[in-house]
Amino acid sequence: MQRDQHDARVLRAALALTGSFFIVELVGGWLTNSLALLSDAVHMFTDVGALTLGWFSLWVADRPPSESKTYGYHRAEILGAFINGLALCLVVVWIASEAYARLQTPPAVRSAAMTLVAGIGLVVNLICARLLTPRSGSSLNLRAAFLHVLGDLLGSVGAITAGLVMLWTGWYAADAVAAFFCAALIMISALGVVREAVDILMEGVPRHIDLDQLRAELEGVSGTDRVHDLHVWTLTTGQYALSAHAVIDGSVDGERILEQMRALLAGRFHIGHVTIQLERANPCEPESVHQ
Repeated sequence: MQRDQHDARVLRAALALTGSFFIVELVGGWLTNSLALLSDAVHMFTDVGALTLGWFSLWVADRPPSESKTYGYHRAEILGAFINGLALCLVVVWIASEAYARLQTPPAVRSAAMTLVAGIGLVVNLICARLLTPRSGSSLNLRAAFLHVLGDLLGSVGAITAGLVMLWTGWYAADAVAAFFCAALIMISALGVVREAVDILMEGVPRHIDLDQLRAELEGVSGTDRVHDLHVWTLTTGQYALSAHAVIDGSVDGERILEQMRALLAGRFHIGHVTIQLERANPCEPESVHQ
C-alpha cells in the first residue's frame, strides 16, 4: 500500500504540472502561430491522459467488486486508454495535414516567443521525468507515465530546435518539420496504447508470458502429467489471470500441487488470479479438486 500511495502522490504532482503547462503551451502556440508548439501541446495532452489514467487506475482498484462487476472496475482504465488512443490518431492526422500545408507556404512565426515557451516546457518535462523516475517495485502505470513524459521531452527539444533555426535563418518551414516530428512521436504512443488496449480487451496472452514455457513449468510440478485448456489474460495493467485443467497421476496430494502451482505462477509470472481444475489420469478416481 505504501508503494501505491507514493505512486499516486507523484502522479498527482506530475499531473498538476503537466496539465497547467499544457494550457500555457496551447495558448502560446496559438499566439505565436507555431504549429510545432501546438503539436507539442497535443503531445503534452497525451501525458495528461496517461497520468490521469494512471492515477485513476490506482483509485478505482480500491473499489470492491459487486454482484454485477465481479472483477471490479479495472477495465475502465483500458476502455479510457482505447478511446484516448483513437482520438490521438485523429489529432495526428490533423497535425500532419496542417504541417503539409505549411510546408507549401510557410507562414511567419514569432520564433523568439515560441522558443521561450518551448524552453519552459522542456524544464517542466524534466521536472516531471524526475518525479516519475521508476524505483524498485514501482507500478506499471508509473513506468508507462514516465515513458510518455520522455517522449514529450523529445517533442520540446524538437520545438526548441525549430525555434532556434527560424531565429537564425528565417526558414519558417522548420516549424512544420518540427510538427511532423511531434506528430510521429504522438502516433507511436497512440498506436502503442491502442494495440495494448485491444490485446487486453480481446483477452490476449500478456506480452511478458511465453505460453509454452508457462505450460512446461506447470507440467514440471511433481505429480502433474499434463496441462490443457490453458488460458492467460490481463484484467487490467499489471493484473493477470489464469485458468487451466491439470491432469495429475495421484502420486502427490492435490492440495500440495495447487499450492506449488500458485507459488510458481505468482513468483515467476506475476499471475495473481488463478483457477486450476485438477483431473485424475484415471477417470474412475474421486472427482476433481477445484481452486
